[in-house]
Amino acid sequence: MQANQSAIETDLETLRHDCAHLLAQAVKELYPAAQVAIGPAIEQGFYYDFAFPRPLTADELPAIEQRMREIVGRREPIRREAWSRAQADAFFAAAGERFKQALLATIPEGETISVYRQGEFTDLCRGPHGEDTGQIGLAFKLLKLAGAYWRGDHCQPMLQRIYGTVWPTQTELDSHLKQLEEAELRDHRRLGRDMDLFHFQEQAPGSVFWHPKGWRLFQRLIDYLRQRQTAAGYQEINTPDVMDIGLWQASGHWEKFGEHMFTTRTPDERVFALKPMNCPGGVQVFKQGLRSYRQLPLRLAEFGKVHRYEPSGALHGLMRVRSFTQDDAHVFCSEQQITQESLAICELILSIYRDFGFHDIRIKFSDRPLQRVGSDAVWDQAEQALIQAMQASGLPYTHNPGEGAFYGPKLEFVLRDAVGRDWQCGTLQVDLNLPGRLGASYIDADGNKQTPVMLHRALFGSLERFTGILLEHYAGWLPFWLVPLQIVVAPISEPTEAYALAVADRLSHAGLTVESDLRNEKIGYKIREHSVAKVPLLIVVGQREMQDGQVTLRWLHGGRQQTLLLAQAVAELALQNQYLSSLSGKQTGHLENP
Repeated sequence: MQANQSAIETDLETLRHDCAHLLAQAVKELYPAAQVAIGPAIEQGFYYDFAFPRPLTADELPAIEQRMREIVGRREPIRREAWSRAQADAFFAAAGERFKQALLATIPEGETISVYRQGEFTDLCRGPHGEDTGQIGLAFKLLKLAGAYWRGDHCQPMLQRIYGTVWPTQTELDSHLKQLEEAELRDHRRLGRDMDLFHFQEQAPGSVFWHPKGWRLFQRLIDYLRQRQTAAGYQEINTPDVMDIGLWQASGHWEKFGEHMFTTRTPDERVFALKPMNCPGGVQVFKQGLRSYRQLPLRLAEFGKVHRYEPSGALHGLMRVRSFTQDDAHVFCSEQQITQESLAICELILSIYRDFGFHDIRIKFSDRPLQRVGSDAVWDQAEQALIQAMQASGLPYTHNPGEGAFYGPKLEFVLRDAVGRDWQCGTLQVDLNLPGRLGASYIDADGNKQTPVMLHRALFGSLERFTGILLEHYAGWLPFWLVPLQIVVAPISEPTEAYALAVADRLSHAGLTVESDLRNEKIGYKIREHSVAKVPLLIVVGQREMQDGQVTLRWLHGGRQQTLLLAQAVAELALQNQYLSSLSGKQTGHLENP
């Protein structure tokens, strides 16, 4: 099964790479003065970067797409040729393709220079590609234009990137386009604005400005995780955001990750770095005092703010930021405890995802990357320990070769959301390198000093990103216990305002988040406005409700409505506010849960 899946993915990658070249050929035919840069296959599609003499507009994409279809109809052969470095450099220089010349210069001496030709278009490329343009088919679509710096460097020229998607059949393309349309309606950036949760601005690129409602949502996620972690035997710590560069050099982060770190030099000439990861700080806490094997496993959790430089063009709302909060934990244990602790972590992660409504979860095992620390023998031991834990769990998993962390292999937990998109969130990593590099140790039963194993564990991964995933998964209609503003109480007329305020007060004292809407607007207007803001429940009170001590509950997602005694409504809503009962689907009484 895994072999077949790998073959399918390889065929798709080749198809997408073919379509990227098809796009470049069409652009060069229509805009001969354009320069081509890079055009890889990406997940669910492809892109190509160009330097145009004048900015391209989105209105021109249909013409490019039509020319692509014409080239498919020509069934032009695709031929690979091996050139000398001098031949390739002379060709691209004569063609005015300076970006291709720059790419050529990065190819190591002695490596084959591979080019592909189709029609009059020639590209520097490793391949592979299909036999002719006709094999690409017509199930493709150009999606959008974007800006992209050459090689992702903001000091380099800004190029224009054309994104597209291609599939083996028209049915698959139509399904994907429908998914994209649904995803657009669920875009967390629009929902964040409509729900008044957060915003971004240029003075702090890639950092979130949380509004009161958004911060309330964020804190509820932390409160939930804190309760789950405490019940699982974790102790919470907090470590500094800024630490001396020497610590990052000792840990290996500076060598492997330095280009993504923010640094500062103080007047006394010391260099400090904003932490990109929480791990070294966790080791420093473990190192305080003499540790005994009797204290293991020691589970230290941290909601740590980390900072990583991401190119401006890569930033995307809450999904890709420069400053975010990780729900990290570092479990210090013996080698004999790896399997038991790994099993417990896997169950905790899967249980939490079920609580948030994610049931389609995939696990990937990622082994040693090319850039790593530690000997092959240590990596063999770490990888085998994690594989044994997965075998003991009985959970299915796939192999993700070469994608481990630089200090150890890992499991990646991938969620599939309501519109079929995959999100890699939680991770579990077995680390036999970092504790030793930073001098962590404990005393074993024989009185000998031993280096602990360090399990790195994240549940959501990034709380900011998980917030965005939740907003899009639920299209803004979050679970009742989680939504930052649960109820708005609206009086029908001025004489019922005092009763509306009393109702809101009762609900607030029961632990619910509630506001009163006393504006002189019609109920229909208020319903529409609060629906856009994704408030789940509007409580309407008029003369009849006031006289009978009742309230009318109108669930805005679905429009269901019911009238209850105030005391009954308060009790039922308070029960729904308990996340465990709400998320497990338990319902009591007569309250209708949307």
